[in-house]
Amino acid sequence: MARKPPGKGRSTAGRSGSGRPSGRSRPPGRRPGGEGQKHQESKRPAKRSQASKGREPKRQGPVSRGPKREAAKAPRATGAAVRTRHLAPKGGTPVAAPRARTARPTPARPETAPPAEPDRRSLVPARRVRRPAAPTSRGLWLYGRHAVEAALRNPSRSCHRLLATPEARARLGAAARRPGLEVVTVEREELERRFGPDAVHQGLALSVAPLPRPGLEDACAPGPGRNLVLVLDQITDPHNLGAILRSAAAFEARAAVVPERNSAKLGGAAAKAAAGAADVVPVVEVTNLARALEELAELGYWRVALDGEAEATIDQVPDAENLALVLGAEGTGLRRLMHESCDFSARLPIAPAMESLNVSVACGIALYALARRHM
Repeated sequence: MARKPPGKGRSTAGRSGSGRPSGRSRPPGRRPGGEGQKHQESKRPAKRSQASKGREPKRQGPVSRGPKREAAKAPRATGAAVRTRHLAPKGGTPVAAPRARTARPTPARPETAPPAEPDRRSLVPARRVRRPAAPTSRGLWLYGRHAVEAALRNPSRSCHRLLATPEARARLGAAARRPGLEVVTVEREELERRFGPDAVHQGLALSVAPLPRPGLEDACAPGPGRNLVLVLDQITDPHNLGAILRSAAAFEARAAVVPERNSAKLGGAAAKAAAGAADVVPVVEVTNLARALEELAELGYWRVALDGEAEATIDQVPDAENLALVLGAEGTGLRRLMHESCDFSARLPIAPAMESLNVSVACGIALYALARRHM
């Protein structure tokens, strides 16, 4: 059998002193395990084992450029100190680790008894006992002798509670004995504390319900003889409203028509200024005052606007049986729409030194000028 030429197959030149084959031939100057071997092994693709098939390779996080410092691994246990990995900055200066935070122990839950079976009676909601509201919270307060006496005499007025000093209580006499009325004797200091030191209460205060508001047609329907109605456009001062009602009662006006908004309310100050007229003259509240003037025209009323710049005077107003006197707010006067809805305009003849009069004073003078024709 012929021998293979050298250089093909296994090398026969290199054997060790122990007689073992030296392995494959390698170039001179290279030792096993050197850089060359690492370089050759890096070129070979790594074989994946059967166990690693189907698994995705682990993702590696960013690696800092500075020297690495391995952090100590802390055991995963409740209450143990937990340390995080701290990397040195670029300069290589080590960073001191922060204080270890100790986790707070979880407090043990107290042992509770098992819930008892609910009573069927407790499942039914209890009824709320509604106490009747105090009489003072259901209405408004009137104070002053005339306002209180007029309210007590008015059968349409619901009166709840009367506060009176001993002297004022004696002056009322039998008027205070009304069914359903609670009478309380108080001192004058109690009335001043409740209504203020400026309120002229004269030792009397009465809690009442607001009067039922009549309709426009019911209150202003013309009757036999002379019929006079007041229409008040945005009278917001309660003292002026009370004084106008007092003059209306003095000259037998049928009613006073006011808007629901931008008008004074018939409270204590207005009732005190009215001196009982709030329970004598019906007050009609309407939503639209211009429409109310149209309804009065349909009822047969002649609408007269009291205007300080009118050419005609109050004496030149036509002598009609049904008159509606329209008055505007003090300062601003009548609004344009109210003025256009009237049939006639008149003024009060006053001296040039005074530009105008208070609205309640002007109303009283105009009512007297219109009423003296039939006296």
